[in-house]
Amino acid sequence: MKIKIRKGDTVEIISGRKEDKGKRAEVIKVLPEEQRVVVQGVNIRTKHQRQVQTQAGRTLNPGRVKFEAPIHISNVMLVCPKCDQPTRVGIQRDEKGAHRVCKKCQAQID
Repeated sequence: MKIKIRKGDTVEIISGRKEDKGKRAEVIKVLPEEQRVVVQGVNIRTKHQRQVQTQAGRTLNPGRVKFEAPIHISNVMLVCPKCDQPTRVGIQRDEKGAHRVCKKCQAQID
């Protein structure tokens, strides 16, 4: 399945954890093989990092590291830049190629 969300898009979280639901944020990374996206400031996880010495001779500081974990693509909806609402995305083809289109207002997204 082709993923219709790209890096840099603004998305709204439609399901998931109570504190994340309804948030709007930017997509940082897209993982198409796993059908997941990483969204800025959403699905924050804490990893306990021990002090490790790297090959270059530096040491990674120990402590708690917070990072954004990936969430499934079905839990986010693209926000249309024109109508500013979460919407489904269609593909429209013409002479210049394929373009993403908002299903609500029929505006081209890119």
